[in-house]
Parts: sequence; C-alpha cells; structure tokens
Amino acid sequence: MRNEYLRMKTDYAPVGGDDLIQSDLKELGVAARKLANHALMVGGGLGVGTTFFKFLASFAAIYLLILDRTNWRTNMLTSLLIPYIFLSLPSVLFSLLRGEFGKWVAFIAVVLRLFFPRHFPDWLEMPGALILLLVVSPGFFAYTIRDGLVGVFICLAIGCYLLQEHIRASGGFRNSFTKSHGVSNSIGIILLLVYPIWRLVLYFLQGTRRH
Repeated sequence: MRNEYLRMKTDYAPVGGDDLIQSDLKELGVAARKLANHALMVGGGLGVGTTFFKFLASFAAIYLLILDRTNWRTNMLTSLLIPYIFLSLPSVLFSLLRGEFGKWVAFIAVVLRLFFPRHFPDWLEMPGALILLLVVSPGFFAYTIRDGLVGVFICLAIGCYLLQEHIRASGGFRNSFTKSHGVSNSIGIILLLVYPIWRLVLYFLQGTRRH
C-alpha cells in the first residue's frame, strides 16, 4: 500500500519555473486591463478631470505671464506661454474667445495699438497677441493640433523646457524652491506639466482598454 502511495505521488510532473512566471505575468496583465477598464468607467470623472486640469494649466500659465510683467522678466518665457495657453485653454473659454466676443476684443486691441498707442500699456502686448492668435488661427491649429496628441506633446515640451530653464537660472533645483519668488515660479511651472501628463495617461489607459 505504501509503495502504491509513493508511486501515485511521483506520477505528477513538476511544474517548471518558466511556466509559473508566464502564468503570473498573464494574471498581472488581466488585472491591469481590469484596472484600466474600471478607471475609465468611473462616473465620467476622467472627462471632468481633463477639464479641471485644463483650467488649472491655463490659470498657471496666465499667473506666470503676470509674474513675467512684474519680477521675472524673460522674453523667452513669455513667448512660450502664449502657445501653451492657446493649446491648453478649456473648450468653453476657447469657443468664447474665438467667437464674436473675441473678435470684438481683438478689434479694440488693434485699434488702440494703432491709433492710441499711449492708451495701450506694454503689459497688454502679450494678452493682445493671445487674443489675435485665438481669433485668426486656422482650423487645423485650432482643432486638429489643439485637440490631438501633437498639442499635448507641445505643452509637455514647453513645460519641461521652462522648468529646466528656471532651475538653471535659479542656480540649481534647491535654489529654485528657496530663492525669492522661486517657490511661486517653480510651482506655477510644475502645474504646467500636470495637464499634458494627465492627457498622456488617459491616452495609454484607453489604448489598454481597446486591446
């Protein structure tokens, strides 16, 4: 009886380590897909989150634009914030400024700049340029580029470039968070990165869900 018992135990072939690893990897893949599906099905929160981060990024860029006119004068920074705002502006504000309201604002800005230059202060140059960009930009840039991955990558590149330039100008990462006005500038630039990173995460999650 004992010999038969021992023979029955040895009938089972041992499972290889490679098979176990592959099985675990498959289970992890299934769990990741389920997690992505659940994340995408959370009560429309992702769409709301995208809109929120668009507002956050736009206001951060406007905040940095205001700082540029006061205590952080860098022409390079100012010129890069304009396309960033154009690409990250929420659809509601974008449609408003691209419509009749924006056309009237652009018209008044051009008239003041041409015929009443003394009543057109320097700090309105960049906002005026932004309004003109919003109004006259072709549909390819206003919709195809702005709503696609190209616009997201441009925003990410602008945010990364401004962050490294700010750190270098401050004399290092530590100084960028300790010097006068360094903290506010650093936080503002970091907020520029939140929106494009969020959009890229959503894109890859949706790709995982489709597969």
